[in-house]
Amino acid sequence: MTLRTYAFTCALLLLSSLPLQAQHVEGDTVRVQRAEQPQRIRGVQYASREEAAAALAAQGRMPLFAGVSVGFDLCGAVMAVATPYGQYEGMARVNMRGKYFPTAEIGMGVSDHTNDNTQLHYKVAAPYFKVGIDYNFAKNPRSGNRIYAGLRYAFSTYKYDVDGPALKDDAYGTEQPFAYHGLRGTNHWAEALFGLEARVWGILHLGWSIRYRLRLSNKESAIGSAWYVPGYGKNDSHAIGGTFHLIFDLSQRKARSK
Repeated sequence: MTLRTYAFTCALLLLSSLPLQAQHVEGDTVRVQRAEQPQRIRGVQYASREEAAAALAAQGRMPLFAGVSVGFDLCGAVMAVATPYGQYEGMARVNMRGKYFPTAEIGMGVSDHTNDNTQLHYKVAAPYFKVGIDYNFAKNPRSGNRIYAGLRYAFSTYKYDVDGPALKDDAYGTEQPFAYHGLRGTNHWAEALFGLEARVWGILHLGWSIRYRLRLSNKESAIGSAWYVPGYGKNDSHAIGGTFHLIFDLSQRKARSK
């Protein structure tokens, strides 16, 4: 073999070995880079216990203003038709984080009743107003179901009529008509209540409440206290009542639209 042939053969072997060395070096580099990167499993997120708890709390927390609801008391309407007195009452409330519900209730108390024993006829139709707040004890406030307790302050200023048999004077044989119209009365009272509410379908809810009413003040008319106070009931020192509400929860409609 000549010197020229030997040199050509060595050069050819050197050139052919360069790609292999480059692949070997590149392969080592890739393996080093892969060794430096932490292994991750697709679909699994690693977080500390505190971060996981904070994430779950953020998912369950509702905004400060979470919507409004409006409703109508069916129980009071049935009482107004079928009993000596009742009321037509509407309500509106604000949802705050699903726990606190500032509430306003406005109604019209009515009575047109004659007592079978005394033959006294009592008639009134006047508004009343209530404001207060409820607290929801349910663990999942996003469900729309509520287990709640609340307080109300209420008052009514009203006019009423009382008619009855004429008063007869046995000594003189005369009669004095017993008819008083436009008598005025004012009552203030407090309510403590407990209730349940369930979501029936979409934004439609049904709920009931039991209420204990405590009279705070009673302004009498010229002939004494009124028999019935709009929104309160019979004009005693305390009373028990209840409601059955048909409710439209607009906050859930807003959540569905989002």
